Amino acid sequence: MQKASFSIQNYLFDQVQINLESFQEENLKIDFTPEGVYDNEKRVFELVFVVSIENSLNENPFLKIRCRGLFVFENVNSFEEIPDFFYVNSIAILFPYIRAYISLVTTQANVPGIILPTYNLSGLKDQLRENTIQK
Repeated sequence: MQKASFSIQNYLFDQVQINLESFQEENLKIDFTPEGVYDNEKRVFELVFVVSIENSLNENPFLKIRCRGLFVFENVNSFEEIPDFFYVNSIAILFPYIRAYISLVTTQANVPGIILPTYNLSGLKDQLRENTIQK
């Protein structure tokens, strides 16, 4: 069995929503939502990763960011051949960009900057796999 190799080709923040009326420094709750689309013809995987931050006392997120990361495979020819480790590693590759962007936009909004800690996001692997479609 050949080892599958992949690399990130590009990423884009295509949705950024900030509502500072809901912002409070305490009791922050963060939510991660990963989804994917695999293009069989091009052998690329688009990871759509949404991060929402809200105050646990308020249901409306004050920050919601959607990032699209495009990953290219070298040795994968079908959806079924995507290795299990890709789902974990693609999130781990994209998250530092999201983390830095959240820090940047909150600091530039003249509120106390939100600096997310490093997270072990391996638990999102199954959610990404279940939320992946092929086209």
